[in-house]
Amino acid sequence: MTDRELLTLEPIADAQELGRWLSALDDGRRDTVRELDEFGEDMLDLAPPGGPNSIGTLLYHVALIELGWLLVDILGPQGGVPWPEALVPFEDRDGEGTLTVVRGETIAMHLERLAGVRALVHEHLAPMSVEDFHTPRARERYD
Repeated sequence: MTDRELLTLEPIADAQELGRWLSALDDGRRDTVRELDEFGEDMLDLAPPGGPNSIGTLLYHVALIELGWLLVDILGPQGGVPWPEALVPFEDRDGEGTLTVVRGETIAMHLERLAGVRALVHEHLAPMSVEDFHTPRARERYD
């Protein structure tokens, strides 16, 4: 018998359901980080032929959207968590509606940002009850 890799999602918080979702998020992040091992620093700022967004721009956008999901969609203004400007200093889009171009950052900088955002997600979601997580939140344009 050969050793086989076991792919499961073990909860990482007390609430089983929420813990499994956090585990799934982390599993996806591990895949992203593993793929970055294939890239050199010089590739981060290159946009693919026919595509406007570089890997660096997309990595920044992933972190920014995850942070927005946590701080805006889930916690909202009543959550009392300030926006970490030092972690995500750029707006999501430029005046024409395209993703803000992020250049000149290293893989380490992108990984640090992604890890910082994920740490905030864990900090605020791990102790949250499933009922609270599932409660719809009223926002300006949607619930």
